[in-house]
Amino acid sequence: MIGGRAGESLSSGPPRKFPRILLTGPPRCGKTTVVQKVVARFKGKAAGFYTREVREGGVRVGFEIVTLAGETALLSHADFPGPHRVGKYGVNLENFHRLALPALEPVPGTDLIVVDEVGKMECYSGSFVAAMDRLWAAPVPLLATVAEKGGGFIAALKAKPGAVLIRVTAANREELPGKIVELLENVRGSRFQS
Repeated sequence: MIGGRAGESLSSGPPRKFPRILLTGPPRCGKTTVVQKVVARFKGKAAGFYTREVREGGVRVGFEIVTLAGETALLSHADFPGPHRVGKYGVNLENFHRLALPALEPVPGTDLIVVDEVGKMECYSGSFVAAMDRLWAAPVPLLATVAEKGGGFIAALKAKPGAVLIRVTAANREELPGKIVELLENVRGSRFQS
């Protein structure tokens, strides 16, 4: 599916002033790769974060946060203790709050905020949920990945008015970065012409 609520899509009609593009799909379908390709091709200033796997001996043992400014910290690890767990991974909310939350504050000159991902680990943080609600109302485009499954805030975000929900698949993941960048550049260009 390339499109979202109320018939919104990447290719129909004039660009929304501040689009809210949500990429979803099963784990390992290519959501983060699409985001990274968009950021690499986008000519404007992007801020935010993405997550990437941490592997030891070829086995996934956790995830780390990587801000677009280049900062990194462990988000989760199989060896982390604590009450916040997703599967075998303990979640380090202190690292998440220290790196991810400041990266989500739109500063003047920011043309795009990237959030990879809105999932169970991230939603343990009430501060993150509040930051996402603020971002939804902020005057800046948003590109986020959202877990395919999940209730609570995950489901609520996908149901928000204005969401352009795109399911990433093997069939569309190569073309999506170009289409998303085209939309974002058109939005960015129209903002400078206003």
